[in-house]
Amino acid sequence: MESTCIASATIASAETSDTTTPSTSTTALADHMTAAEFDEAFTAAMPRLRRRLLALTGNPHDADDLLQETYLRLSRRARAHTLSRQQQPYAYTCAAALNLMRDLWRHPSRQERCTDRLPERGWDGGFAGREAEAVTAALLRGLSPKEAAAVILVDIEGLTHDMAGERLGAHRGTVQRNRMRGLAKIRAALAA
Repeated sequence: MESTCIASATIASAETSDTTTPSTSTTALADHMTAAEFDEAFTAAMPRLRRRLLALTGNPHDADDLLQETYLRLSRRARAHTLSRQQQPYAYTCAAALNLMRDLWRHPSRQERCTDRLPERGWDGGFAGREAEAVTAALLRGLSPKEAAAVILVDIEGLTHDMAGERLGAHRGTVQRNRMRGLAKIRAALAA
């Protein structure tokens, strides 16, 4: 009992002194986790934490996102030497992950929103479009004129078989047969 009191008095007097000695600064650094120690502790807790987040979110993608965000948040603190050593690393990381999940619930603006608009494509100078046109033209050259016309009208322009038949002056069944033959030739050319 006396040794505990003496040790706590010694620590208290060292903390209240105005001059910082090298031993107190190393003690302060020793109380914080290094990045390597944090990585090791998080890797050990990760499978259990992922199972917990999966049970809470019900979605493996959301669980993985939360797991990654938890790692990034705590890793920044570990690399800045501001993350204290934890006696229960799983409990600490679990609390941090639950706080992140709660933040997402509180702030719906942070969540992803579904939309029917596609994101703008990156501009490559038109190279991909030109390449696709060249490949399409080469594949269509391998077809007879009737087959090529049926494929162009139905698959590229999006017309129905009846509308393509009206434009070509042919019956709907003829357009279907020519289209199917043309697509079979294109598949064979792509396989070769």
